[in-house]
Parts: sequence; structure tokens; C-alpha cells
Amino acid sequence: MKKLMTNVNFAIIAGVLFMAPAMAATGGADQALCLLAEKFGDIFKIIRTLAFVGAGISIAGWAWGYISGGKAIDPTKEVKEKGIPMLIGFILLFGIGTVLEIFITLTGESGGLGCVPQFFGN
Repeated sequence: MKKLMTNVNFAIIAGVLFMAPAMAATGGADQALCLLAEKFGDIFKIIRTLAFVGAGISIAGWAWGYISGGKAIDPTKEVKEKGIPMLIGFILLFGIGTVLEIFITLTGESGGLGCVPQFFGN
């Protein structure tokens, strides 16, 4: 019975979390996102660019360490020491850049939210 109640509670919480964005969208969230994009559009573009550049530099720096070293490496040891943190950092930076790119595209002039063209500096 305890396991059943745990599953029922999990289903209720998941349902509420799934329906919350749909209920919030009808309450004027589009206007709030457009206002946010209008006010902070240039900052979002800079952060997006820096996130993609940072992700590229983290991968390039890791690869350059092997290229410039010129010695044999132990792949298992290197992956345990450097690989996992570097991969997590890359995924986070790339994810931030991707989310910001989606936001910029949605709030753009021809985006799904149909925001104001001032977002692009026109």
C-alpha cells in the first residue's frame, strides 16, 4: 500500500508540473517574455556567444593539452581526472547557449511569440 501511495503521489506531482506551463501561458507569460527580451536582448546575445565560445575553448584546450604533450597517455586515468568535469562543463555551457538561442529565436521578429522588432536593435 505504501508503494502504491508513493506512485500515486508521484503521478499527481508530475501532472501538476506538466500542466503548470500550460496554465501559465494563458496568464500573459508571452508579454512578460517579450518585455524581458526587449529589455535584455543584447545581454542575452552576449551571454549566448560567450557560452558557445567557452564550450569550444574547453574542448580545444583539452585536446591541445594532448597534442602539445607529445607523450603517451593513459586514457582511463585521463578520463577519470579531466574528462568527466570537462564534459560536464561543456554540456552546461552548450546547454546554456542552446537555451538562449531558442529564446532569442522565439522572441524574434518572426518567432513563435511574435515579439517586438526592437529586440534586434531595429
